[in-house]
Amino acid sequence: MKKKETIIAISTLIICLGCMEQQETQKKIIVVTIPPQQEFVEKIAGDKVKVIVMVPPGASPHTYEPTPTQMADVSKADMYAQVGSGLEFETTWFDKIKETNNKMLVVNCSRGIKPIPTGDIDEYGRPDPHVWLSPKNAQVMVENIYAGLIQLNPENREYYKTKKKEYINELEALDKEIEAKLSKKENKKIMVYHPAWTYFMEEYGFQQIPIEKEGKEPTPRGIASLISQAREDNITVIFASPQFSTKSAKTIADEINAEVILLDPLAKDYVGNLGKIAGEIAAQ
Repeated sequence: MKKKETIIAISTLIICLGCMEQQETQKKIIVVTIPPQQEFVEKIAGDKVKVIVMVPPGASPHTYEPTPTQMADVSKADMYAQVGSGLEFETTWFDKIKETNNKMLVVNCSRGIKPIPTGDIDEYGRPDPHVWLSPKNAQVMVENIYAGLIQLNPENREYYKTKKKEYINELEALDKEIEAKLSKKENKKIMVYHPAWTYFMEEYGFQQIPIEKEGKEPTPRGIASLISQAREDNITVIFASPQFSTKSAKTIADEINAEVILLDPLAKDYVGNLGKIAGEIAAQ
Protein backbone atom coordinates (compact mmCIF):
# COMPACT_ATOMS: atom_id res chain seq x y z
CA MET A 1 0.00 0.00 0.00
CA LYS A 2 2.78 2.40 0.97
CA LYS A 3 4.63 1.59 -2.25
CA LYS A 4 1.51 2.41 -4.27
CA GLU A 5 1.06 5.74 -2.41
CA THR A 6 4.70 6.59 -3.03
CA ILE A 7 4.36 5.90 -6.75
CA ILE A 8 1.21 8.08 -6.89
CA ALA A 9 2.98 10.90 -5.02
CA ILE A 10 6.00 10.77 -7.34
CA SER A 11 3.77 10.68 -10.41
CA THR A 12 1.79 13.69 -9.15
CA LEU A 13 5.02 15.58 -8.50
CA ILE A 14 6.31 14.81 -12.00
CA ILE A 15 3.02 16.00 -13.51
CA CYS A 16 3.13 19.24 -11.47
CA LEU A 17 6.73 19.92 -12.46
CA GLY A 18 5.82 19.25 -16.07
CA CYS A 19 2.91 21.71 -15.86
CA MET A 20 5.16 24.34 -14.28
CA GLU A 21 7.77 23.84 -16.99
CA GLN A 22 5.12 24.11 -19.68
CA GLN A 23 3.76 27.34 -18.16
CA GLU A 24 7.30 28.74 -18.03
CA THR A 25 7.94 27.94 -21.68
CA GLN A 26 4.61 29.53 -22.64
CA LYS A 27 5.62 32.86 -21.10
CA LYS A 28 6.56 35.59 -23.55
CA ILE A 29 10.24 36.53 -23.34
CA ILE A 30 10.81 40.28 -23.01
CA VAL A 31 14.33 41.68 -23.33
CA VAL A 32 15.20 45.08 -21.84
CA THR A 33 18.43 47.03 -21.83
CA ILE A 34 18.67 48.22 -18.20
CA PRO A 35 17.33 47.10 -14.79
CA PRO A 36 14.80 49.95 -14.30
CA GLN A 37 13.03 48.73 -17.44
CA GLN A 38 12.76 45.30 -15.85
CA GLU A 39 10.67 46.85 -13.09
CA PHE A 40 8.53 48.68 -15.67
CA VAL A 41 7.76 45.44 -17.52
CA GLU A 42 7.19 43.34 -14.43
CA LYS A 43 4.90 45.94 -12.85
CA ILE A 44 2.65 45.70 -15.91
CA ALA A 45 2.94 42.04 -16.83
CA GLY A 46 3.60 40.38 -13.49
CA ASP A 47 4.57 36.73 -13.87
CA LYS A 48 3.01 36.42 -17.31
CA VAL A 49 6.35 37.19 -18.96
CA LYS A 50 10.02 36.37 -18.48
CA VAL A 51 12.29 39.43 -18.47
CA ILE A 52 15.93 39.35 -19.58
CA VAL A 53 18.19 42.34 -18.80
CA MET A 54 21.08 42.97 -21.18
CA VAL A 55 23.13 45.37 -19.03
CA PRO A 56 23.35 43.66 -15.61
CA PRO A 57 23.52 45.43 -12.22
CA GLY A 58 26.89 47.08 -11.67
CA ALA A 59 27.71 47.35 -15.39
CA SER A 60 27.70 50.56 -17.42
CA PRO A 61 25.39 50.85 -20.46
CA HIS A 62 28.05 53.07 -22.01
CA THR A 63 30.68 50.33 -22.22
CA TYR A 64 29.01 46.95 -21.65
CA GLU A 65 29.25 44.23 -24.31
CA PRO A 66 26.65 41.44 -24.47
CA THR A 67 27.74 37.88 -23.78
CA PRO A 68 27.12 34.92 -26.15
CA THR A 69 24.57 33.59 -23.63
CA GLN A 70 22.66 36.87 -23.74
CA MET A 71 22.65 36.88 -27.53
CA ALA A 72 21.29 33.33 -27.45
CA ASP A 73 18.52 34.55 -25.13
CA VAL A 74 17.74 37.39 -27.54
CA SER A 75 17.34 34.88 -30.37
CA LYS A 76 14.35 33.41 -28.49
CA ALA A 77 12.79 36.73 -27.43
CA ASP A 78 9.29 37.86 -28.37
CA MET A 79 9.88 41.56 -27.67
CA TYR A 80 12.76 43.94 -27.07
CA ALA A 81 11.97 47.10 -25.10
CA GLN A 82 14.85 49.38 -26.00
CA VAL A 83 15.46 52.60 -24.08
CA GLY A 84 15.59 54.29 -27.49
CA SER A 85 17.32 57.48 -26.33
CA GLY A 86 20.78 57.01 -27.83
CA LEU A 87 22.26 54.97 -24.99
CA GLU A 88 25.68 53.71 -26.14
CA PHE A 89 24.90 50.04 -25.59
CA GLU A 90 21.98 50.30 -27.99
CA THR A 91 23.68 52.48 -30.62
CA THR A 92 26.63 50.08 -30.65
CA TRP A 93 24.88 46.73 -30.44
CA PHE A 94 21.27 47.03 -31.52
CA ASP A 95 21.82 46.29 -35.21
CA LYS A 96 23.56 43.06 -34.20
CA ILE A 97 20.79 42.28 -31.70
CA LYS A 98 18.13 42.80 -34.36
CA GLU A 99 20.03 40.54 -36.79
CA THR A 100 19.99 37.82 -34.12
CA ASN A 101 16.19 37.93 -34.02
CA ASN A 102 14.44 39.95 -36.72
CA LYS A 103 11.04 38.52 -35.79
CA MET A 104 10.78 39.99 -32.29
CA LEU A 105 8.67 43.09 -31.67
CA VAL A 106 10.82 46.16 -30.97
CA VAL A 107 9.40 48.85 -28.69
CA ASN A 108 11.05 52.27 -28.41
CA CYS A 109 10.41 53.26 -24.80
CA SER A 110 11.48 56.88 -25.44
CA ARG A 111 8.84 57.53 -28.08
CA GLY A 112 7.14 60.78 -27.06
CA ILE A 113 9.94 62.00 -24.77
CA LYS A 114 11.59 65.31 -25.66
CA PRO A 115 15.40 64.92 -25.59
CA ILE A 116 17.46 67.37 -23.52
CA PRO A 117 21.19 68.09 -24.05
CA THR A 118 23.49 67.01 -21.22
CA GLY A 119 24.78 69.58 -18.73
CA ASP A 120 27.49 71.86 -20.08
CA ILE A 121 27.90 70.20 -23.49
CA ASP A 122 24.96 71.86 -25.21
CA GLU A 123 27.33 72.95 -27.99
CA TYR A 124 27.63 69.31 -29.07
CA GLY A 125 23.88 68.99 -29.42
CA ARG A 126 23.93 65.48 -27.95
CA PRO A 127 20.91 64.60 -25.83
CA ASP A 128 21.27 62.94 -22.45
CA PRO A 129 20.25 59.27 -22.95
CA HIS A 130 19.27 58.80 -19.28
CA VAL A 131 15.61 59.59 -19.94
CA TRP A 132 14.27 57.17 -17.31
CA LEU A 133 15.55 59.29 -14.40
CA SER A 134 12.47 61.50 -14.57
CA PRO A 135 9.27 60.01 -13.09
CA LYS A 136 7.25 61.77 -15.77
CA ASN A 137 9.42 60.22 -18.48
CA ALA A 138 9.08 56.86 -16.74
CA GLN A 139 5.31 57.14 -17.15
CA VAL A 140 5.77 57.61 -20.90
CA MET A 141 8.08 54.60 -21.04
CA VAL A 142 5.55 52.49 -19.14
CA GLU A 143 2.81 53.49 -21.59
CA ASN A 144 5.02 52.47 -24.53
CA ILE A 145 5.83 49.11 -22.92
CA TYR A 146 2.13 48.59 -22.19
CA ALA A 147 1.26 49.18 -25.84
CA GLY A 148 3.89 46.64 -26.89
CA LEU A 149 2.67 44.02 -24.43
CA ILE A 150 -0.90 44.42 -25.69
CA GLN A 151 0.29 43.97 -29.26
CA LEU A 152 2.11 40.82 -28.14
CA ASN A 153 -0.61 39.49 -25.83
CA PRO A 154 -4.00 41.07 -26.68
CA GLU A 155 -5.78 38.44 -24.60
CA ASN A 156 -4.17 39.92 -21.46
CA ARG A 157 -5.22 43.50 -22.23
CA GLU A 158 -7.40 44.03 -19.15
CA TYR A 159 -4.82 42.52 -16.81
CA TYR A 160 -2.06 44.70 -18.25
CA LYS A 161 -4.31 47.77 -18.15
CA THR A 162 -5.12 47.32 -14.46
CA LYS A 163 -1.49 46.69 -13.48
CA LYS A 164 -0.30 49.62 -15.59
CA LYS A 165 -2.73 52.02 -13.91
CA GLU A 166 -1.56 50.86 -10.49
CA TYR A 167 2.08 51.51 -11.40
CA ILE A 168 1.34 54.88 -13.01
CA ASN A 169 -0.26 55.85 -9.69
CA GLU A 170 2.97 54.83 -7.94
CA LEU A 171 5.02 56.98 -10.32
CA GLU A 172 2.70 59.97 -9.85
CA ALA A 173 3.02 59.60 -6.07
CA LEU A 174 6.82 59.36 -6.46
CA ASP A 175 6.84 62.61 -8.45
CA LYS A 176 4.91 64.39 -5.68
CA GLU A 177 7.18 62.90 -3.01
CA ILE A 178 10.33 64.13 -4.77
CA GLU A 179 8.81 67.57 -5.35
CA ALA A 180 7.96 67.84 -1.65
CA LYS A 181 11.48 66.79 -0.62
CA LEU A 182 13.29 69.16 -2.96
CA SER A 183 11.01 72.22 -3.21
CA LYS A 184 12.48 73.97 -0.17
CA LYS A 185 16.14 73.35 -0.98
CA GLU A 186 17.81 76.70 -1.69
CA ASN A 187 21.05 75.60 -3.35
CA LYS A 188 19.95 74.32 -6.75
CA LYS A 189 23.41 73.42 -8.05
CA ILE A 190 24.55 69.81 -7.75
CA MET A 191 28.02 68.53 -8.66
CA VAL A 192 28.02 65.04 -10.18
CA TYR A 193 30.73 62.85 -11.64
CA HIS A 194 28.75 61.47 -14.59
CA PRO A 195 26.11 63.78 -16.13
CA ALA A 196 23.26 61.29 -15.97
CA TRP A 197 20.77 63.49 -14.15
CA THR A 198 19.73 66.07 -16.77
CA TYR A 199 16.06 65.05 -16.86
CA PHE A 200 15.81 64.69 -13.09
CA MET A 201 17.43 68.09 -12.49
CA GLU A 202 15.34 69.77 -15.18
CA GLU A 203 12.12 68.41 -13.73
CA TYR A 204 12.80 69.69 -10.22
CA GLY A 205 14.56 72.96 -11.02
CA PHE A 206 18.17 71.96 -10.36
CA GLN A 207 21.39 72.26 -12.35
CA GLN A 208 24.00 69.51 -12.52
CA ILE A 209 27.68 70.40 -12.74
CA PRO A 210 29.44 67.40 -14.35
CA ILE A 211 33.02 66.41 -13.63
CA GLU A 212 33.30 63.93 -16.51
CA LYS A 213 32.34 65.21 -19.95
CA GLU A 214 31.91 63.23 -23.16
CA GLY A 215 33.27 60.18 -21.35
CA LYS A 216 36.56 61.92 -20.57
CA GLU A 217 38.18 62.59 -17.20
CA PRO A 218 38.89 66.27 -16.46
CA THR A 219 42.38 67.67 -17.05
CA PRO A 220 44.33 69.14 -14.10
CA ARG A 221 43.18 72.57 -15.28
CA GLY A 222 39.61 71.27 -15.45
CA ILE A 223 39.83 69.90 -11.90
CA ALA A 224 41.14 73.27 -10.66
CA SER A 225 38.23 75.02 -12.37
CA LEU A 226 35.73 72.61 -10.82
CA ILE A 227 37.23 73.15 -7.37
CA SER A 228 36.81 76.91 -7.77
CA GLN A 229 33.24 76.46 -8.99
CA ALA A 230 32.39 74.13 -6.11
CA ARG A 231 33.64 76.68 -3.59
CA GLU A 232 31.78 79.48 -5.32
CA ASP A 233 28.53 77.49 -5.35
CA ASN A 234 28.96 76.28 -1.75
CA ILE A 235 28.91 72.62 -2.75
CA THR A 236 29.50 70.23 0.14
CA VAL A 237 28.70 66.92 -1.57
CA ILE A 238 29.71 65.36 -4.87
CA PHE A 239 27.44 62.68 -6.26
CA ALA A 240 29.01 59.79 -8.17
CA SER A 241 27.68 56.57 -9.69
CA PRO A 242 28.79 53.05 -8.70
CA GLN A 243 29.36 52.21 -12.39
CA PHE A 244 32.24 54.74 -12.63
CA SER A 245 35.53 55.56 -10.95
CA THR A 246 35.29 58.04 -8.08
CA LYS A 247 38.92 59.16 -8.27
CA SER A 248 38.30 62.64 -9.74
CA ALA A 249 35.27 63.17 -7.51
CA LYS A 250 37.36 62.32 -4.42
CA THR A 251 40.18 64.63 -5.54
CA ILE A 252 37.78 67.56 -5.75
CA ALA A 253 35.97 66.56 -2.56
CA ASP A 254 39.22 66.48 -0.60
CA GLU A 255 40.05 70.02 -1.76
CA ILE A 256 36.69 71.49 -0.74
CA ASN A 257 36.23 69.36 2.39
CA ALA A 258 33.21 67.62 0.89
CA GLU A 259 32.06 63.99 0.80
CA VAL A 260 31.35 61.70 -2.14
CA ILE A 261 27.96 59.97 -2.13
CA LEU A 262 27.02 57.24 -4.58
CA LEU A 263 23.70 57.52 -6.44
CA ASP A 264 22.78 54.60 -8.69
CA PRO A 265 20.94 55.64 -11.87
CA LEU A 266 20.43 51.98 -12.83
CA ALA A 267 18.87 50.37 -9.75
CA LYS A 268 15.97 48.05 -10.53
CA ASP A 269 13.89 49.31 -7.59
CA TYR A 270 12.97 52.43 -9.51
CA VAL A 271 10.46 54.01 -7.11
CA GLY A 272 12.43 53.26 -3.95
CA ASN A 273 15.72 54.31 -5.54
CA LEU A 274 14.56 57.71 -6.81
CA GLY A 275 12.85 58.44 -3.51
CA LYS A 276 16.12 57.68 -1.72
CA ILE A 277 18.11 59.82 -4.17
CA ALA A 278 15.76 62.78 -3.61
CA GLY A 279 16.31 62.36 0.12
CA GLU A 280 20.10 62.40 -0.32
CA ILE A 281 19.96 65.59 -2.38
CA ALA A 282 17.54 67.29 0.01
CA ALA A 283 19.76 66.48 2.98
CA GLN A 284 22.75 68.38 1.57
